Amino acid sequence: MAFRLLLNPSARHLLPLKNEITIVSKLPAGFANSYSRLLSTFTLNKNITLISHDGFIDSKPFKTFKDQSKPTVIMMTWLLARKKHVMKYCDLYLKNGFNVMTCAITPWQFFWPLTGSQVVAEQLLSVLESQDRSQQRLIVHGFSVGAYLWGEALVRMNSDLTRYQPLMSNIVGQIWDSAADVTETSKGLPFAMFPKNAFLRSTMEKYVNYHLKTFYEAATQHYLRASQLFHTTPVHAPTVIFVSKNDLIGSFVANEKCKEYWESVGMKVYWQAWEKSRHVSHLMLHRETYLKIFYTFLNDVLNDQQKQAVQMRG
Repeated sequence: MAFRLLLNPSARHLLPLKNEITIVSKLPAGFANSYSRLLSTFTLNKNITLISHDGFIDSKPFKTFKDQSKPTVIMMTWLLARKKHVMKYCDLYLKNGFNVMTCAITPWQFFWPLTGSQVVAEQLLSVLESQDRSQQRLIVHGFSVGAYLWGEALVRMNSDLTRYQPLMSNIVGQIWDSAADVTETSKGLPFAMFPKNAFLRSTMEKYVNYHLKTFYEAATQHYLRASQLFHTTPVHAPTVIFVSKNDLIGSFVANEKCKEYWESVGMKVYWQAWEKSRHVSHLMLHRETYLKIFYTFLNDVLNDQQKQAVQMRG
């Protein structure tokens, strides 16, 4: 039945402080209990959610962050990510005065990019364009299949550089955690959908391979183009790559190729590769190392910006 849903078109359901900024790694004492009550969230659609401590203002065509002087994190989540797990990463930013915008796709939207992931990519860019770009500072933080979705956004930006250059210029940093390439699709999707069921995982792997071969024009060629733009990105902001050598989904080899190309075009790359870890679980398994790189990176990229510093809470 799950496969019929994927193949059946009728089943579609889309719908001034100092310039030097100090990023804190822990919540202030006594702040934790009130922290969650201070958060405001607004769901734009099934794919995009805004999260902030300051609320939002009505604006056409989308609501926008009330305090747009704060950096905004574009968080491209992994497939079927649970909200409570995503919030662990959002909290790292929110407690330091950032705004957060999460963006996700469903398995169906991945399988059918023309009416799925590409529509979401267009929506994401439209929302970003609706914000006050004169104040924007953007951090892209992506996981696993989120790298593919960002690739779709890059395809669109690359097709109209004049229009999107101001937006791309506002991206001051990128963090890629377990980024998955098209070469790992047949392994990554089944694992994300059926992590505890080997039989269904094997069955889905066979279907994914069938899908890639059968629907080249409707799907595969778009995966390849998004992958190409992710590797040869027009956004040259400093980048962190978190990867492990035993990750079959976020391939070490594919990520290393990205690193080598990005460095060849002058991008600054912060590289952390573990011998053993788990897909999109590096923060949990290697928290101290992860956070050291994470906070060092944020201070580096934000301190270079001659703009108002982040308003730190506590």
